[in-house]
Amino acid sequence: MPIINVQMMEGRDPEQIETLMKNLTDTVSESLGAPKENVRVLVNEVPKTHWSIGGTSAKALGK
Repeated sequence: MPIINVQMMEGRDPEQIETLMKNLTDTVSESLGAPKENVRVLVNEVPKTHWSIGGTSAKALGK
């Protein structure tokens, strides 16, 4: 059972996340020949205050 774990900064709307999960599932299913029902996608949204770029939080950078 393929498991895909995505970590990204917060800020996307639910429809974008749904699209991402569907596209990842389709790609992995096609690439590995795994049934879509066996593909798991976990999306973890990280607060911008907890995401650092060059030692500065993404929130402070205005990302």
